[in-house]
Amino acid sequence: MMRVAGWLLGFSLLASPALAADPATSIKSLIDRQIEAFLADDGATAYSFASPRLQEVFPNPDVFMSMVKSAYRPVYRPQSVAFGRLRDQNDAYIQEVFLVDPDGVEWTALYALQQQPDGSWRIAGCQLTKEPRVSA
Repeated sequence: MMRVAGWLLGFSLLASPALAADPATSIKSLIDRQIEAFLADDGATAYSFASPRLQEVFPNPDVFMSMVKSAYRPVYRPQSVAFGRLRDQNDAYIQEVFLVDPDGVEWTALYALQQQPDGSWRIAGCQLTKEPRVSA
């Protein structure tokens, strides 16, 4: 259940007005805005970026933030954030984001974004993968 909730959460963390001709800039801005909301403990704003489906699973900002704090620490409190590839996936985009968590551990987050009927974009889920340590 937590895996499903986590996948749904990660893919539903963003919302925004309609994207410009180049969705990459808008998508990056949305993810930045949500991470800023997490860093400010602004649950209402962070929750507003979630897709309608995620908002069904997590019915209010407090429940949503509780899940993020427990299952998405690298997204909730990143030391650094860097964007990777953006992939078009049949009516959705997948944005690769590289994060370093508070303990210095590296993670890759795959954000799924879906365009809403009004033209806005919202996060439909996020999948986190811990990066393996490479020793010399």
